[in-house]
Amino acid sequence: MAGARAAAAAASAGSSASSGNQPPQELGLGELLEEFSRTQYRAKDGSGTGGSKVERIEKRCLELFGRDYCFSVIPNTNGDICGHYPRHIVFLEYESSEKEKDTSGDTHLFDKVRGYDIKLLRYLSVKYICDLMVENKKVKFGMNVTSSEKVDKAQRYADFTLLSIPYPGCEFFKEYKDRDYMAEGLIFNWKQDYVDAPLSIPDFLTHSLNIDWSQYQCWDLVQQTQNYLKLLLSLVNSDDDSGLLVHCISGWDRTPLFISLLRLSLWADGLIHTSLKPTEILYLTVAYDWFLFGHMLVDRLSKGEEIFFFCFNFLKHITSEEFSALKTQRRKSLPARDGGFTLEDICMLRRKDRGSTTSLGSDFSLVMESSPGATGSFTYEAVELVPAGAPTQAAWLAALSDRETRLQEVRSAFLAAYSSTVGLRAVAPSPSGAIGGLLEQFARGVGLRSISSNAL
Repeated sequence: MAGARAAAAAASAGSSASSGNQPPQELGLGELLEEFSRTQYRAKDGSGTGGSKVERIEKRCLELFGRDYCFSVIPNTNGDICGHYPRHIVFLEYESSEKEKDTSGDTHLFDKVRGYDIKLLRYLSVKYICDLMVENKKVKFGMNVTSSEKVDKAQRYADFTLLSIPYPGCEFFKEYKDRDYMAEGLIFNWKQDYVDAPLSIPDFLTHSLNIDWSQYQCWDLVQQTQNYLKLLLSLVNSDDDSGLLVHCISGWDRTPLFISLLRLSLWADGLIHTSLKPTEILYLTVAYDWFLFGHMLVDRLSKGEEIFFFCFNFLKHITSEEFSALKTQRRKSLPARDGGFTLEDICMLRRKDRGSTTSLGSDFSLVMESSPGATGSFTYEAVELVPAGAPTQAAWLAALSDRETRLQEVRSAFLAAYSSTVGLRAVAPSPSGAIGGLLEQFARGVGLRSISSNAL
């Protein structure tokens, strides 16, 4: 672990030295991660202690959204909708012209929001609902708690296309951290008694993906995340007029994981947020999708449940063209709304360990299976630490696609900022040599050059 820390520190220093004075957005990302690792965001606390920092983060998010879109803001000032949702919930209206980019974000159309879920989903043109829960109903403090449309006895969600795509909760990511941050070969135990939500996807949505969904319980964490992301991308690109809702239980672990991967994948294809640079899209997704939607980074770090780190480290697994949406490129605009339901109607709407008081996560255990890339199959490379200057970066990025280059830049920026602010948590020594793989990830991720041990 000391080697990884040294590599990360050297990477951060090298990056700073090669780039001179850091641009404001990079300093902003460091400030964001420091605040994120110190406290959990709550909407009602925005004007209290630390409120000025939160306000700067919120303002920065609105500015970044406004680069490419005209949008409305749903006020959630005191957490009226949800205590861990942003105080300013962004609703993208349409892609803006150059003139409109100077004025977007000024319209506050929702003064009071209360909850009739289905009306709101219909207004937002949601057609597909993807549920990441591994349970049909969540038992908490002796009571059934659920956020799943799939078990609504009244069938009130019959007009939507429901997909049950169970994905392990945040507790499972402690095993990811304990395995030296290696996701290959890490398989969730689907035989636990509380896991009762099987994968269920309508057949007409799976034909074009060439994935054997019957094997989902045999996939490791990498394969499962890749295949679910492919599914979500296919839904986004399948229908110009329909929206996609992705949710878990609380909406602050698994949900931001996939929303963040979706946002970054589509951005890497040049389809959304086209004005944003790598450090800017990184700031936006960390701040809005994770911090402002209530991800409890402090709690997760204290338990070793590093799903947040997994998300951005995982970008290396989705750089290939098979994840690209360019082949079905669509520039989308919102369809005309049902005249019977207006914005004013919405204004009238109301709104991991089992037993944890900070999460509705699940109990878990896991099965380790031997597979290529799993424990015992790692190769070793010596790492030469060199400044990540322009020539090094140019050589590193040559023969890569635009998509791969963009995602590598985001991952590199994240690893550099994360290592200099939050840092990796130490793990027990492992005979597998997996830490060598992590060290190599950091070296490559922040622009360091590796050489084979034979060259030493």
